[in-house]
Amino acid sequence: MRLSARLLLILSVAACAPMLPPAETVLAPARPEPQPQPTPPPTRPGPQPTQPVYDQPGFEGWKQGFLNRMGGARRTAYEQQLAGLTPDQEVIRLDGNQPEFSRPAGAYVANAVSSARVAEARRKVDIVPWSVTQRFGVPAEILVSIWAQESSFGQVQGNKDVIRSLATLAYEGRRRDWAEGQLRDALNIVIDGRRSRAGLTGSWAGAMGQTQFMPDNYLRLGVDQNDDGKVDIWGSDVDALASAANLLAQAGWKRGQAWGYEVVIPQGFDYSLADGPSRPWSFWRQQGVTLARGGAMTDAEAAENATLLLPQGARGPAFIGLPNHFVIRRYNNSVSYALAIGLTADGVAGKPGLMASWPTDAPMSRDQRVGAQAALTRMGYDTGGVDGVVGANTRAALKRWQAANGRIADGYLTAELATELMSR
Repeated sequence: MRLSARLLLILSVAACAPMLPPAETVLAPARPEPQPQPTPPPTRPGPQPTQPVYDQPGFEGWKQGFLNRMGGARRTAYEQQLAGLTPDQEVIRLDGNQPEFSRPAGAYVANAVSSARVAEARRKVDIVPWSVTQRFGVPAEILVSIWAQESSFGQVQGNKDVIRSLATLAYEGRRRDWAEGQLRDALNIVIDGRRSRAGLTGSWAGAMGQTQFMPDNYLRLGVDQNDDGKVDIWGSDVDALASAANLLAQAGWKRGQAWGYEVVIPQGFDYSLADGPSRPWSFWRQQGVTLARGGAMTDAEAAENATLLLPQGARGPAFIGLPNHFVIRRYNNSVSYALAIGLTADGVAGKPGLMASWPTDAPMSRDQRVGAQAALTRMGYDTGGVDGVVGANTRAALKRWQAANGRIADGYLTAELATELMSR
């Protein structure tokens, strides 16, 4: 679901301009005896249908294109809500520097899973209604961890105009289809009377309320837990928490299972197996992987396919990510984010912290991430796009480069390695 910094999933409809019919050709009249005839020119075409105007230059040009694509019967209402808007330059800047993707995992997790935050989450855990955990199967520890991470327990919800933020992201164009779909849903929230325009506030990315829901998820998954006739994820703790539980349940949360475990990797391990296909725990044990704290998984967990996670490469902590780890990533598709939620929840439940230490790697700028992707692609290691987001495709490309160049193929990109790649 969304994107929040302290301090998101995802469809859109695109229309195509109609194809014009070909101009007709005048045929030579029939004669009693066929004779060669010159081909006559086609007739001058008459007036043609006017094509919709899509994405002309500037913000106003984009806006008219959006209204043509998405407006339909609500075009006038959408136009009224968009009147007078200008792009928010801060939104554009923040979109290229999300901490989940620019900071090393260890730095992100250390900030998110502080002892003070874990202690506060432990004090808040009883606010989660018992009926919510029973209905949706999501532990209260996970829900308060999301609550902590998304809005510091409702204290930092963001005060930006959600419609302006999403319009800016759509105009910027990096994720236009997604942003336009979210913008349409945000406009519908206001037009349908679910929330006033003044009250539709949130983060720079358009995430709203105490659990930072994107507009589409608010419409689909919002829960009126206190039965007051409205879904108020801004002012009602229980509405926000129940809505988050519903999102996770609908994404496939496995009742009674952990999100994952810290593990120990043996010497000589084939690091290219990390971040790859999910495999049963029996496979990982055959590779010499063990649980860092000893003990054993439950039978249900051991039967699940799991992924080995190396969020800071071969030098950092290693984890086995069970299906619930990936459910958390439906909330925010970042390994660092999902680890922060899982580790905070472990702390709330009284489990000990990590055994391994995080390396102190420097953060990467967007220029470094984009430059590394461009360099890998140029050398024949396709990253699936050059967008500055170091995702699965980029890590897989980097693994291939590392293997071809005698490096540990862990797919971990550092600032130093990015600089080296760009110099080649």
